[in-house]
Amino acid sequence: MSNTEVRQPVPPFTRETALVKVRLAEDGWNSRDPEKVSLAYTKDSAWRNRAEFANGRKEIVEFLTRKWNKELDYRLIKELWAFEGNRIAVRYAYEWHDDSGHWYRSYGNENWEFDENGLMQRRFACINDLPIKETDRKFHWPLGRRPDDHAGLTDLGL
Repeated sequence: MSNTEVRQPVPPFTRETALVKVRLAEDGWNSRDPEKVSLAYTKDSAWRNRAEFANGRKEIVEFLTRKWNKELDYRLIKELWAFEGNRIAVRYAYEWHDDSGHWYRSYGNENWEFDENGLMQRRFACINDLPIKETDRKFHWPLGRRPDDHAGLTDLGL
């Protein structure tokens, strides 16, 4: 990807463009394709995810590969929390199970900072995992993109 490639929408964000950016991020992560997801970030993007740090696309791909090898049947919903200029804050929840069949709902907040071309240059994530029963799951769409008619976090009471 060249330094001049633009990833719409670009900052400064309006409510409408921030909502689009959040949904595009959700869709990308629900693809569970580390290479594809990494292209939304600058080549030198800096992450803090829980207590782990990643710098640059190569480390992002490695991180996401490990993540989705552990977090099976991963389904994510993101919701806009706040935005200003080139920054967006989101809250999110995702459901997954481990290789023993134990289910979890992970709750988190992320702070994002974008460059002028709409690539994320900084990502800070705080996440907590809650063990749940499989019968308590709320995210039931087929793997991949969340359907447009599926409830969001607020509508699900999360």
